[in-house]
Amino acid sequence: MRLVFWAGFWAFITDQASKFLVLNALNLREVMHIDVFPPLLQFHMAWNRGINFGLFSDSPEAAKWVLIALAILICGFVLYWVRKDPPGKWGMISAGLLIGGALGNVVDRLLFGAVVDFLNMSCCGINNPYAFNVADIWIFAGAIGLVIFGGGDKREA
Repeated sequence: MRLVFWAGFWAFITDQASKFLVLNALNLREVMHIDVFPPLLQFHMAWNRGINFGLFSDSPEAAKWVLIALAILICGFVLYWVRKDPPGKWGMISAGLLIGGALGNVVDRLLFGAVVDFLNMSCCGINNPYAFNVADIWIFAGAIGLVIFGGGDKREA
């Protein structure tokens, strides 16, 4: 479980540090857009009150608390799963990444009422209108890792 903790800790810290930097050091709240490596990477300020791709963003205030509760329940389920059927090193790291990223977005909802999204990537003539954040990367990587490495460690002792 130590791997879950440390992977989650660093996922959470890198997410929150990146958001702190873009909101405060780069002042993205007011600037709204910074070309980093156009068109591949841009910082574009977006407050996501919903779920992925802004779905349900016009929902009432109670939806924020439902999304917070859902994220915490999912984290609890993942912790229960990896304790009950330990998946091995990479599965434990994947679980930690997912949990750390999810808790990073929970903190955003508690502090700002919305998730801070700022990364925008477009390529090859395709203009992507959506923004995401470092927590989303960790959640996605953790989920994929759990699919690949999530089976219990069945090695003989």
